[in-house]
Amino acid sequence: MPAKTLMVQGTTSDAGKTTLVAALCRIYARQGLHVAPFKPQNMALNSAVTPDGGEIGRAQAVQAHAANVPLSVDFNPILLKPQSDKNAQVIIHGQVFESMNADQYHDYKKIAFNAVMDSHTRLEKKYTRIVVEGAGSPAEINLREGDIANMGFAEAADCPVILIADIDKGGVFAHLVGTLALLSESEQQRVIGFVINRFRGDLSLLEPGLQWLENYTNKPVLGVLPYIHGLHIAAEDAVDNVQNIANSQLKVIVPVTPRMSNHNDFDALRVHPEIDLTFVYASEVKNSPLPAADLIILAGSKNTREDLAFIKAQGWDQQINTHLRYGGKVFGICGGFQMLGQHINDPLGLEGKAGISEGLGLLPITTILQPRKTLANREAILHLAGINKTIKGYEIHLGETTYLADLPPLMTIEGNAQGVISDDQQIAGGYLHGIWDSKNAIEQLASWCQVTISAATSLEDIQEHAIERLADTCEQYLALDKIENALTHWRQHHE
Repeated sequence: MPAKTLMVQGTTSDAGKTTLVAALCRIYARQGLHVAPFKPQNMALNSAVTPDGGEIGRAQAVQAHAANVPLSVDFNPILLKPQSDKNAQVIIHGQVFESMNADQYHDYKKIAFNAVMDSHTRLEKKYTRIVVEGAGSPAEINLREGDIANMGFAEAADCPVILIADIDKGGVFAHLVGTLALLSESEQQRVIGFVINRFRGDLSLLEPGLQWLENYTNKPVLGVLPYIHGLHIAAEDAVDNVQNIANSQLKVIVPVTPRMSNHNDFDALRVHPEIDLTFVYASEVKNSPLPAADLIILAGSKNTREDLAFIKAQGWDQQINTHLRYGGKVFGICGGFQMLGQHINDPLGLEGKAGISEGLGLLPITTILQPRKTLANREAILHLAGINKTIKGYEIHLGETTYLADLPPLMTIEGNAQGVISDDQQIAGGYLHGIWDSKNAIEQLASWCQVTISAATSLEDIQEHAIERLADTCEQYLALDKIENALTHWRQHHE
């Protein structure tokens, strides 16, 4: 018998779809079900690498962790990675297909939908429960034609839908009722109930609204989830700053560029109690220097040459040089590593307009972008601060970098050197994402910056704790019996 499929859709982006799916995956896994996460189409710059060398959205990797299953490209068959305001790289079943603008992709969606349904069919045969995450809102009128991410998929897969809304944003009843009203009659019937997310305060004050909602829509409220403070689960795409840490030993800043990717690289640094990491936006430092820091990290990018031009336009390149003159450290990850070099050459226009850009000139390297993307999980020995420790990470990049001088390697992977450290020990960079997820690497980073911090906790342990906490909360506040009964009833009447 094929797996039971349940879909979670949201009234808005960031309504809580990702976390609810993760919670349900862990709850069902606790119940002994073989459960898989699924997102038909994902638009995100944060991604993960599967064991077979494919690429999926970072959120689905977290949900797979919650489900206790290995990563698969079938969990996210279509991944869109924006390269500009109009173009995105289209990744199908984990591999780059091509770059398309919105009109081109709209025409292509009929073919892409086949890839979505093929993946769902394979998962149905392998798992007993599939929990699906929608994208954005199902009520976006301009996107409903040919939809494959929300109700278009739900109708094709014939699965029931839970609609979640974030009360912390305000207008939660309008969000739920308005979204439902904009759906077709068959889509409305597919919604088995509502979940209200991030509630703060006395639930009794909300009860009249809940009763009105159920009477008005004739659909049940399946749960009111409380606002969970300090929940550290990898974000889909949003970049949020945390408050400055009073007793910080290490001050880190990350300049935010328009196409910055894989900002989850910094999650483990952000949650360390003695590291103050701040994302710096251009609007915050216009006509003034970057904030003082021990370390500046240049992040990965989906359009490295354009982000490099953005850095120069803000005057950040000169400010980085000033930071170095005063003894600060600079680290580059992937695209940020490429920016530190002499030149970046994109002769085929793989990330934008073809051409060559002059780098920041801080490392003796040069990079040329190649059509074949490197996708691999890696185990490496990190050589930072004169310490050799084993770490894990992953590579996602188009660039092939040539080293123009013999410098100490940042790390060794399967006996091969990768990345470099400058002779003066002030600048370092390499291609490995997820480098700080290993607690060894955080401690080495602090030593490199000549500060001492308390022992770090691995990001995997932090994430596991967060998933357990999230699942415990949802078990307490969700009407899981109603959800299961609705799912069973749906299955009986739609076979």
